Amino acid sequence: MKSNKFQILPTTAKILAEFGENIKLARLRRKLSAAQVAERANISRPTLLSIEKGVPGVAFGSYAQVLFVLNLEKDLLKVAVDDTLGRKLQDAELTVKERAPKK
Repeated sequence: MKSNKFQILPTTAKILAEFGENIKLARLRRKLSAAQVAERANISRPTLLSIEKGVPGVAFGSYAQVLFVLNLEKDLLKVAVDDTLGRKLQDAELTVKERAPKK
């Protein structure tokens, strides 16, 4: 069977680890066990523990389900709200190609 190991940048790994830690702290503040959150999110307990460790191979939908259970799903809407670079590019009216050139 083929192994699906993700190769990610160290910075990305740190961000995922911090994101997972924030989810774990939110769960603990609500005094919910890992088993309770996993059951309510309809995921396995090992998947929840992988989320809390910031494992990159966990499906984004699982993260979203856990955030929903913790009543934090609206935090996802804050991602990329302040796209400073994108706005600067838009303001400069630079043309951006739709597709990468063929090699």
